[in-house]
Order: sequence, then C-alpha cells, then structure tokens
Amino acid sequence: MDLFEIREKMPVAGTYDILVAGGGVAGVAAALAAARAGKKVLLLEKSTILGGLATLGRSNLFVAMCNGRGRQIVTGMAEELLRLAIRYGFDTLPAEWRNGEPDGATTVRYVTRFSAGIFALALTEQIVAEGIDLLYDCIASHPVMDGKHCCGVIVESKSGRALYEAGVVVDTTGDADLLFRAGVPVVQGGNFFTYSAHGISLDSCRKAVASGRINDAEITFSGGTATLHGKNHPQGMPLFPGTTVENISEYLIRNQRLLLQQIKDDERFSRDILTLPGMAQFRTTRRIAADYTLQVADQYQHFPDSVGAICDFWQRDFIYEVPYRCLVHQDYDNLITAGRSAAAEGYAWDVLRVIPPAILTGQAAGLAAAQSLSERLPIHAIDINTLQQTLSDAGVMVHFNDDLVPDKPSTGSPVENGGQHEHI
Repeated sequence: MDLFEIREKMPVAGTYDILVAGGGVAGVAAALAAARAGKKVLLLEKSTILGGLATLGRSNLFVAMCNGRGRQIVTGMAEELLRLAIRYGFDTLPAEWRNGEPDGATTVRYVTRFSAGIFALALTEQIVAEGIDLLYDCIASHPVMDGKHCCGVIVESKSGRALYEAGVVVDTTGDADLLFRAGVPVVQGGNFFTYSAHGISLDSCRKAVASGRINDAEITFSGGTATLHGKNHPQGMPLFPGTTVENISEYLIRNQRLLLQQIKDDERFSRDILTLPGMAQFRTTRRIAADYTLQVADQYQHFPDSVGAICDFWQRDFIYEVPYRCLVHQDYDNLITAGRSAAAEGYAWDVLRVIPPAILTGQAAGLAAAQSLSERLPIHAIDINTLQQTLSDAGVMVHFNDDLVPDKPSTGSPVENGGQHEHI
C-alpha cells in the first residue's frame, strides 16, 4: 500500500518536522533538542509516563558520569536531566559532586538514585513547557515507506488508527521497532533473567524515620537475579531476545511467578510491593546495524564524527567517543536512532545503552534531525562539524582530552579484567 492509498484509508492526524517514537530518556532528549532547534516535534509514548527504563522500568539510577578521578565526562543534556531528576525528589549524590565537578581529584563516582515517579512527572512538565506535542498510550506501529524514505508513522491509540507525517523520524523505542519494520538492517540481542520491583518493609520504614530520608524506606524485591555479566542466569535457560510478544510474555510470567513464590512465606503485614516494573527490564533487544558499530577496542579512540564522550560506568578511566555513524544507516535518508538501539556490540553495548549515554545520543539525534531538515540533506550526510559545534555550544564534551587517558591504560571489559572494578 503506497502513501496515497494510506491517506485515503485513514486520517492524517498531523504533520510534523520531526516525530520521535518512544518517550524514554533518549526520546525525551531528542524531542527537547529538536524543539530547541526550532522544529515542530511530536513525541509518542506507548505507556502513560515518560522515562522508559529509568522510570517505568524502575531502573532509577544515573550511573557514573565521570572517569572515577574527579573529572566529569558525560555532560550536556545528561547533566540537565540528572539535575531535573533530583530537583523535586530525593537523591544519593555524593557530597563531592553535589555542586558540580569537584575542585580536586577523587575516586568517588558521580552517580545518584532518584525518585522514578517524580522524575516522570518532571519530564512531562518539561516536554509540555517547551511546546512539544506529546501523545500517551499511543503505539508507533508501522513506518510508512516510499522506498527507503519514511513519510510518516501509523499509530494505534484509543482514537483508532491514524497517520502522522514527518520530515524526520527518530526511533527511540528502545527495540528499534520502526527501523526493523522499515527494513533497516538490525542486530538481535539477548537478555539475562533479571527482574526487580520496589517496595517497603516495616524495617525499612523504621530506617527511613531514623534517617529522615524517604529513599531509605525503599527496598528491592527480585524475581530473576542475573547480573550484567550473566552470573545467576539459570543454567540451560536461553537468553531472552525480547522482540516477540511470546518471548516477552514468557519472561514476565516466569519472573512474576518467581517473585511471588519468594515472598509467600513472609509475614504479610511486614512488607509490601508498591511498584512492579511497567515494562520488561530488557537491556539489549535489537539495535541498528549502523554505518559504524562501537566496540570495546574503541576505548581511548578519537573519532572525527564523534557526538560526545562517554565513560564506563563499571570501570574507572575507560572513556569512549560515540561516532555519529552509530546512529544512522547510509541507505535511509530520514531515519535515525538513539539510546539502547544505537550500534554497539558486546560490553560496549552495555556502556552505550545506560541513562547518561542514552541522553547524549538522544540529544545528538534530535539536533541532527533538525539540521538535516534545515540543510535539506539526508540525515547521514549532514555537516558533522556543524553538528559538533552545536553540541559543544550545548555543553557536550565532543572529544575527550588526552590528559584523561592513563599513562598505562588498561583495555577490555570487566569480565576480561577479572571484574575487579565492579560497582564503582
């Protein structure tokens, strides 16, 4: 069915410069960046809150944004949204980082937990305040393609099926759903058996009263307990791709039954589960097979098309630059991605997918989409120097300074390095 036939069969609900599909932190960043560049933006979210895994998925941790030596690496909108996340709710910021980068060296990392619910509310306020059209409970179901050009997106909502046209489409669904359905080459990932919910107990409430900090009342209840590197993944259990309804349902059913089994014998007035994750807590489902794929071996490497420096949240000193080519495929002129579906492999995918880098790539994608329309160039062919200058003007560290590279740099992933730097 071509675009003319689709227009005849369903209403064109709106026409936008840029459509962002997926309201996780990457999508929020893309929408904000594009709107600030003067473009008319529509943000679609299939759930009822913004923030994705950071809020709906209850992964409410801004992981390390520094090199573990007192130097902040991830900046720009990641810093802005971190501060927004804790503006109205609790934080666990170390004293060294409370007022920004410390004056001297420190091995304390720049991390914080935050209230998932309050951050979600603050994101809604920010998106609306900046003139972005936001649709909740709205699934971006299918891209409308003219060859390899995306004319718009068919959505499903309480209003029925409708078409939204757009000059550029940013896929921040987290699973590369639109890219996959548009025919863009993608790579399938896999996920360990991990599931956690948040609640309280009488003991944790007493702790919160004693400390005067509400976050001390929160405790974690787990179903599957596999770690980032697969420890505790049940022997013989296949990884979960997370890209079919059957596979997602199996993951959720197994985990929810296991979680209930583990608490059945508790005294029932002693604890409560307040929030189950509102989405499957998958880390790596599907990502673009982009013009470049970030690898572990790219540690300490400079890229001429870098859109920002990021750090390893698990190990000190390890720094990467993210090539713009990780977000695009040269055969598709107006599709771009960010966040969990940016191109990386192995442990580098773990480094790139977490909250601060997801915001960084979202900011870059939104600015690139706006620039593509202004320059009237394919998204993969925009002037990278202009994009880098725009990012730098917005506070992003586009290239890291070589003085941040250790005299005798280590390389590799935590598994390769024996896991000696875990949880820093």
